[in-house]
Amino acid sequence: VPAPVAVVAGKLQVGCTEDILHRLASEPGVSKVSRRDLPVVLAQGSLGATTVSGTLIGAGLAGIGVFVTGGIGGVHRGVADTWDISADLGELAQHNVAVVSAGAKSILDLPKTLEVLETQGITVLGYGTDEFPAFFTPRSGLAVAHRADSPDEVARTMHAKWGLGLTGGVLVANPVPDAAGFDAAGATEEALAAAERQGVEGKALTPFLLKFIAEATEGKSLAANVALVKHNAMVGGRIAKAYAALG
Repeated sequence: VPAPVAVVAGKLQVGCTEDILHRLASEPGVSKVSRRDLPVVLAQGSLGATTVSGTLIGAGLAGIGVFVTGGIGGVHRGVADTWDISADLGELAQHNVAVVSAGAKSILDLPKTLEVLETQGITVLGYGTDEFPAFFTPRSGLAVAHRADSPDEVARTMHAKWGLGLTGGVLVANPVPDAAGFDAAGATEEALAAAERQGVEGKALTPFLLKFIAEATEGKSLAANVALVKHNAMVGGRIAKAYAALG
């Protein structure tokens, strides 16, 4: 049963009505909510859309074992100057939840993101691939240490990790379908340069970059995003079913 997570009227809500989903997509001033922001948005009673880190908290509290997203956050490029590292990585290390995503967002420093995932003890499985996906692009050229080719393999890995008492998530890196994927490197570089010129940083950076890339690719990135989320949802549903069958 799908259970979208959001902050609604002072509560972290797991499972949203169509009305709430419409409000999240259309109302101005919806807060972007990570762990840092959660107490404030709850106290204010305002409407908030959770990031991967915020959604992980909701899934963890509700006992949900599988969570689907587009791409996780990670280590931003130029991290030596900004120290911009997504809270998603720390949260992944704290909750026993499998996250199905098309890797990490392509705007990030993927090699450093993989290093932090390893340091945090987060199990990364390439789903049907030996390479870490790069969000819009099925292949990044970066090898993953482990591969799974079926929902049952992922479910058994989840069961083995948490059965041993090891805390932390399992990242299922599921490539965007080849038909929808494309090389976004050029548009990404243009977006990063524009962000630097305009002084965009912090929590505003990722939305700015993704919007810029969507415009630069004339909507191609948006179509890929929709395709990869649908694909992740399909894979995530199958993994959840396989995990539930293990008891």
